[in-house]
Amino acid sequence: MLIDSHCHLNYKGLVEDQASVLARARAAGIGGFLNISTRQREWQDVIGTAEREADVWASVGIHPHEADAHADLGENILVAAAEHAKVIAIGETGLDYYYDHSDRQTQQALFRTHIAVARKTGLPLIVHTRDAEEDTVAILTEEMAAGAFPALIHCFTASADFAGKMLGLGLTISLSGIVTFKNAKDLQAIARELPEERLLVETDAPFLAPIPHRGQVCEPAFTADTARFVAALRGIEPEALAEVTTRNFFRLFDKAAA
Repeated sequence: MLIDSHCHLNYKGLVEDQASVLARARAAGIGGFLNISTRQREWQDVIGTAEREADVWASVGIHPHEADAHADLGENILVAAAEHAKVIAIGETGLDYYYDHSDRQTQQALFRTHIAVARKTGLPLIVHTRDAEEDTVAILTEEMAAGAFPALIHCFTASADFAGKMLGLGLTISLSGIVTFKNAKDLQAIARELPEERLLVETDAPFLAPIPHRGQVCEPAFTADTARFVAALRGIEPEALAEVTTRNFFRLFDKAAA
């Protein structure tokens, strides 16, 4: 069994036929799905999917692209939403300086709000970071020193130096279909060396379909393609990678295991 540790089942491309999307994924051996929210108005629908489907869980959070629209979001509303039985994570949150859709200072402040909530609730923090390695390292290092919290870097595409710093802080690293791309040689080298106990796989569906599905709407079923590719990189059988990453998922997201 594999777990898609990061997908957007309520996004266009998947939500129109969500039941069939999930059926195809289950047929491909995907036994669990973490359905991620990116803005407050999505929370009810994202959680609703998790309520209907026994093998789907939900997160609550604000993507850095949406930070300006949620600048006044306080900790209490996130904490309250996280009390739902199917909410097992905080995020996705973080910093995105590639698009700069929101003010950087606002992104940073909201990132720290999410960190405080992860610390209060004990739920893992799902971190998005793009072209913001220095500030991401600085904030996570400072906040970890103030009080540890579980966290992961989703859809990892950063440098080996950044990976080392994240592992040093105790974070888990999740690989998406990007690792299968022909121009992802540096990422593939990192994927070979990641400690097995810190490794997850994801799709970020409906985005970033792996080879051999490039150009298609990405589906959670494609987790299997990414997992096979990563297993080959690491010189292990796909079944072994599935066992390791599923164990890692339930260890990190222990509310799902409970």
